[in-house]
Amino acid sequence: MLAFPLQFLTTIGRTTRLALAATGQFARFTASGLRACVQPPFYPRLLGHQLLAIGYYSLPVVGMTAMFTGMVLALQIYLGSARFSAESAVASIVVIGITRELGPVIAGLMVAGRVGAAIAAEIGTMRVTEQIDALETLSTDPFRYLVAPRLIAAAITMPMLVLIGDIIGVFGAYVIGVNKLGFAPTVYIHNTWDFLEVMDVVSGLVKASVFGFIIALMGCYYGYQSRGGAQGVGAATTSAVVTASILLIGADYLLSEMFFAQ
Repeated sequence: MLAFPLQFLTTIGRTTRLALAATGQFARFTASGLRACVQPPFYPRLLGHQLLAIGYYSLPVVGMTAMFTGMVLALQIYLGSARFSAESAVASIVVIGITRELGPVIAGLMVAGRVGAAIAAEIGTMRVTEQIDALETLSTDPFRYLVAPRLIAAAITMPMLVLIGDIIGVFGAYVIGVNKLGFAPTVYIHNTWDFLEVMDVVSGLVKASVFGFIIALMGCYYGYQSRGGAQGVGAATTSAVVTASILLIGADYLLSEMFFAQ
């Protein structure tokens, strides 16, 4: 009769031990990555390459997503506010929603799918083909050579992507508002500008920088820990994207609570 309870408790204990071990491993990896970002040697050429790969090459997907998000948001807010005869609030709600929440979150999810997967696959391939071991043999710190440039580049470029995405998203809402919903261009711009505050934009850019760091960190971590050949690299890529997306949403709530909770 005691077999099942004992087995159940053993399973819980084993799971807890593995979870604590994984948490400690992740904490050590994060600390090593942060230390590599501030301690020499630095690799400017690698940083420049990552700025281009993470920032510039992500611009089309972020821009297109922001455009259609702004258009859909304007249309849906108009349809909802029309029930309360509050159509004039469309411009103000759209700009606040995009700059505070939708811009950073949508851009973060797009970059997580594109960049997080690429980082995990690249570093994972280097791990399973023993290229990282070769770097260590040549007295090159993998954290400074591989991890730090990606963390710094993602934290720098994500606010730029989000700022551009905010502008494109608001413009998409403006196009729909003027050409489909019948708003006067000057009135729409006036309502957008009057209700936009500096903190709305700043909070979104801070979120973007945090999201970029999370995305790059997850890609580097799962890629660095990957084992088992091509199958292990595939699993690491999936885990990096899923975990980054979940942490991104959680961080979004915590940052929103910090900026706007009264």
